[in-house]
Amino acid sequence: MSRIRIEGLLAAFPKLVGTGKQHTYVETENVRYVYQPIEGLYLLLITNKQSNILEDLDTLRLLSKLVPEYSPSLDEEGVCKTAFELIFAFDEAICLGNKENVTVQQVKQYCEMESHEEKAHKLMMQSKINETRDVMKKKASELDKMKMERGKLDKGGYSAISGPRVVEKAFGDMSITGSGFGSGSGLGGLSMDMDSFASKPKGGRPSAAATAPGKGLGMKLGKTQKTNQFLESLKAEGEVILEDVQPSSVQSRVSPLPPSDPVTVTIEEKLNVTVKRDGGVNNFDVQGTLALQVTFFLNL
Repeated sequence: MSRIRIEGLLAAFPKLVGTGKQHTYVETENVRYVYQPIEGLYLLLITNKQSNILEDLDTLRLLSKLVPEYSPSLDEEGVCKTAFELIFAFDEAICLGNKENVTVQQVKQYCEMESHEEKAHKLMMQSKINETRDVMKKKASELDKMKMERGKLDKGGYSAISGPRVVEKAFGDMSITGSGFGSGSGLGGLSMDMDSFASKPKGGRPSAAATAPGKGLGMKLGKTQKTNQFLESLKAEGEVILEDVQPSSVQSRVSPLPPSDPVTVTIEEKLNVTVKRDGGVNNFDVQGTLALQVTFFLNL
């Protein structure tokens, strides 16, 4: 049935309807109008004349029950607001021109389209979202704790890095007062204060005060008691000893004597060492010169 035909049938209905009847029908040459008044409106069902009038009345009764379910106000404005809901409900009651054997509750259930699988899927997704939120909160709290601990360490907690600090302070307390090297592997005029290394506490920051070196005495880097204490203190603090230096004993600084032998050999060496904060050696450079002097004594 075309749209123009339907509009023509609806336009002819007001002229055919009578008054004083609630459940009635009107027949024409081709169709039958089955209608029911609902307050100021009419609920109209158009069928052919060969249809069963009892089934048509049953269908009209079902539709009249569906209208109040979806349209609270039974006037033209209220029906227009819920037009699509009414169309969906009527479509569940009538399919391809035939009445479906359904009730009002079934029509409402079909229109709501509730599904047990859909509800289970939604619950599962919600549980996953909640778990993800809990994990995010735990991670955020852990990051906050780590930041707080780092802040405490940056402000004053040097206990975790006491080793490098001790080495740095110990090298700062060394007093180098000489230059040049003696023969062999001994250091010439190098004077250091080794007492500060032996008296450093293990794990705390060393004191700023350092003992002054003795006057006229050089540093002896042999197998002395102070050197052994210094090496043992470095090993106890976790430092790596690269090489054991065992120089020979060095004589104290004295003024050079004039050469008295016919042949004089003068050796001058310069040492350039770069030390890291953690005690390791970054650069070690040795440069030296060798001078040979031959003196002839003439007997006159």
